[in-house]
Amino acid sequence: MSKKPIHRVLGFDYGRLRIGVAVGQTLTASASPLCVLKARDGQPVWDEVEALLKQWQPDALIVGKPMHMDGNPHEVTVAATKFGNRLHGRYGLPVFMVDERLSSVEAEEQLRDLSDRKRSGKIELDSMAAKVIVETWLAQQQGNESA
Repeated sequence: MSKKPIHRVLGFDYGRLRIGVAVGQTLTASASPLCVLKARDGQPVWDEVEALLKQWQPDALIVGKPMHMDGNPHEVTVAATKFGNRLHGRYGLPVFMVDERLSSVEAEEQLRDLSDRKRSGKIELDSMAAKVIVETWLAQQQGNESA
């Protein structure tokens, strides 16, 4: 049985209060910030997640895995992993966990680099961090193909 190719992914920057979302394409190896979902006690409104999945029809999901700079798990690592497991359990899509060290720093830099005109679209830090997480995964996939 062959694996279904992955062309489109949705990425999530998990947080207990907000979950950033981005979409990525493997063909162009690019990603774009989408939105921020509100969460309550680490749980999103699952109907909103389902609506995004119906709209974007991803082949896989990417979830940022918080880690300390020394490689040890962050206090949110377990919760982010549970979130990834719930996504897989609810929707049956492959879920890839990605080390998200420095994703927020990179997201802040990218937001700063956007012109005021482009920022008027209310691109938020959490969705930009999700974009960085997806870009990290896409770069890893390209690296695996050339090996």
